[in-house]
Amino acid sequence: MAALPLVMAGHAMTSKGTVKQAPQDTVKVEKEEVVPEEAVIDEVIWVVGDEPILKSDVEAMRLQSQMEGIRWAGDPDCSIPEQMAVQKLFLHQAEIDSIEVSESEVTTSIDEQINYWISMAGSKEKLEEYRNQTVTQMRQQMRDDFRNQKLIAKMRQELVKDITVTPSDVRKFFAKLPEDSIPYVPTEVEVEIITRQPKPTQEEITRIKDELRSYTDRVTKGETTFATLARLYSEDPGSARQGGEMDYVGRGLLDPAFANVAFNLTDPKKISKIVESEFGFHIIQLVDKRGDRIKVRHILRKPRISQEAIEETRVRLDSIAADIRSGRFSFEEAVMYISDDKDTRNNHGLMAFMNQETQSRTSKFQMKDLPTEVARQVENMKVGDVSETFEMVNSKGKTVCAIVKLKNRIDSHKATITEDYQVMKNMVLAKRREQKLHNWVVDKIKHTYVWMTDRYKNCNYEYQGWVK
Repeated sequence: MAALPLVMAGHAMTSKGTVKQAPQDTVKVEKEEVVPEEAVIDEVIWVVGDEPILKSDVEAMRLQSQMEGIRWAGDPDCSIPEQMAVQKLFLHQAEIDSIEVSESEVTTSIDEQINYWISMAGSKEKLEEYRNQTVTQMRQQMRDDFRNQKLIAKMRQELVKDITVTPSDVRKFFAKLPEDSIPYVPTEVEVEIITRQPKPTQEEITRIKDELRSYTDRVTKGETTFATLARLYSEDPGSARQGGEMDYVGRGLLDPAFANVAFNLTDPKKISKIVESEFGFHIIQLVDKRGDRIKVRHILRKPRISQEAIEETRVRLDSIAADIRSGRFSFEEAVMYISDDKDTRNNHGLMAFMNQETQSRTSKFQMKDLPTEVARQVENMKVGDVSETFEMVNSKGKTVCAIVKLKNRIDSHKATITEDYQVMKNMVLAKRREQKLHNWVVDKIKHTYVWMTDRYKNCNYEYQGWVK
């Protein structure tokens, strides 16, 4: 699912621009030459706390929203700056409450977004042509926005974590719903998956390991620094531009193999042995330890996969799919012995995801929530069908071959309390959470300095109290 664009403040003004109409105690502008009003290319239009919102921020979000197909309720000129202001309130509270987001979380989200765009465009090259950017540039541009998205999501979760709903609450809610307000449940599917990851040759693995050993030798001999080599050669887009440095992170948020090596490091001057994770091969250098959290630098290298290896994997899966269809063994049995997907292997291949609206994990996907390549296969399948082999990019950014089985399909229908209790429960829970968050925002506004230019004071806002 495409991410909501976030455009945060902090952009530097050009030498041709000026800031106008801002409170003197909030924004200081050195007096320079007088610039005609028609030459002003940017301005502060809102201030929330000590955070400005620029006119260019609003326009950037508007353009990004158009590209993502996001529609704003009401007047976008009013809705967009208000949404940005609300984001700043959540980010400010996240800072107060010491809410943190790991580098791996941000990287995973960016990878998923990039992979989604690639699937929509048809190829990496077509995506780069369409956006007039390299994938590396996209990743760099997205990092701060995705970090902020994660922080906001965690802050929202923290604020509503204690809200619960009882069966009695659900029944009362459903009983009071007018007939024409009973929701339709979109078509949902349950899907099982088997993936096989094409393997690199031993020669390719040796090449990667030799590269990493050479990096270690160069640092040990004092020829260069670990950070310099990470910037030049690491294939982790999340940390490479920071010299391979990751944020403080707990063991549970790291790949287990990576964590075992990283948490055993004691000397910042030493470099770890080569460690293989689900992302590739790494060398690691300790930066600091704080209790049960660690900060490290690392260099990631990924072995190249040949087209021959991909074709061999496809042929293997084609054979497995044929055996399943003939009844030689079941899809679920094949999962246990064949699938490389550790997230689904212990659940008979059943895919699941975190519903962001309800913050609950479920195996029932709406078509829009499935990975694009999976959705294309499932769309015209019947329950029990096994797909042809197809390629996809997994959440780790690796190309895999896959087959899927449609386990269940629940066609769109009007909700009933007996058949769709969980749906109705989620509705009640979502309403209560949204009300709690709405009330929190209104209260937060009361205790936050807010300033805006006059043209925004007559807007019809979702939250009361902005105009003071």
